[in-house]
Amino acid sequence: MSLLSIRDLRTEFQSPSGVARAVDGVSFDVAPGEIFGIVGESGCGKSATCRSILRLFGGAQAKVAGGRILLEGAGDLAAMPERELAQVRGRDVAFIFQDPLTALNPTMRIGKQIAEVILRHRKVGRTEARAQALQLLRDVHVTSPERRLDAYPHELSGGLRQRVVIAMALALRPKLIIADEPTTALDVTVQDQILRLLRERRDSLGASIILVTHDLGVVSQICDRMAVMYAGRLVESGRVREVLDAPSHPYTRALLAALPGQTGRDEELTPIEGAPPSLISPPPGCRFAPRCALAQPRCREGGPPPLLSRKGLAAGHLDACILNEAADAAA
Repeated sequence: MSLLSIRDLRTEFQSPSGVARAVDGVSFDVAPGEIFGIVGESGCGKSATCRSILRLFGGAQAKVAGGRILLEGAGDLAAMPERELAQVRGRDVAFIFQDPLTALNPTMRIGKQIAEVILRHRKVGRTEARAQALQLLRDVHVTSPERRLDAYPHELSGGLRQRVVIAMALALRPKLIIADEPTTALDVTVQDQILRLLRERRDSLGASIILVTHDLGVVSQICDRMAVMYAGRLVESGRVREVLDAPSHPYTRALLAALPGQTGRDEELTPIEGAPPSLISPPPGCRFAPRCALAQPRCREGGPPPLLSRKGLAAGHLDACILNEAADAAA
């Protein structure tokens, strides 16, 4: 059973150079209570995928061009009118933005910002909303919560601001929390605290979490399952340990080879040569082929290969490599 089921999602951004298909045929499921990670290089479509769920494009010339976004109990979010979707935001699905300083209103005190979320969706007075805001700050382990209620965002550290944003996301006890790079720009100690806080909230509320990150170490630490994204498409997915211990797609293996600690102490890291393709005019065939050391002529032909299960991989471990497809046929 899935809490969220995304099928063939396509999202387009209009640019001066043409239409960029930032998300191109993405499909995945998120189970109740699961932490699902989406990883990949900057610009691969991770954030665009998650913003598409609630159509949070920030005024950009963007649209969900196709596909279905099925949320348990709410229906297809992709086809939902904006007025109805506004009720889903925060109540059923909450979003934790990458930069809490820009996500928070700099002219409003912390307590009022949290209370506004509660007042928008619940029939309570301002006194009760403020009391709930105070409890939420306690729940996310904000120090001196009574004093922080009347602080402005710039008066808090980056770690405290991120906790405030998480408190706002938890205010209505949503079914699904989307965390877009929630530990970027935080030091390692604070990053660990934020990740433990997200896991703790998952355990106490039973909410599912989609975690967007470029850090495979973060995925290994907190996620149950993961998907690897490249140039607008998913190239591999499965349980975290299976994907990281036995990566099947060349791009996943290249990401792992580029990580510190994957080679010997005196060995240099192995960078991925080249750059991701244009999303306005992506190459035919596998989009990773121009950078793949294993690529063969047939990799550059036809359409992008789909995610499929492979012989020798665990159940639910999928990849989109045409070379593995050929190996299956030969087996």
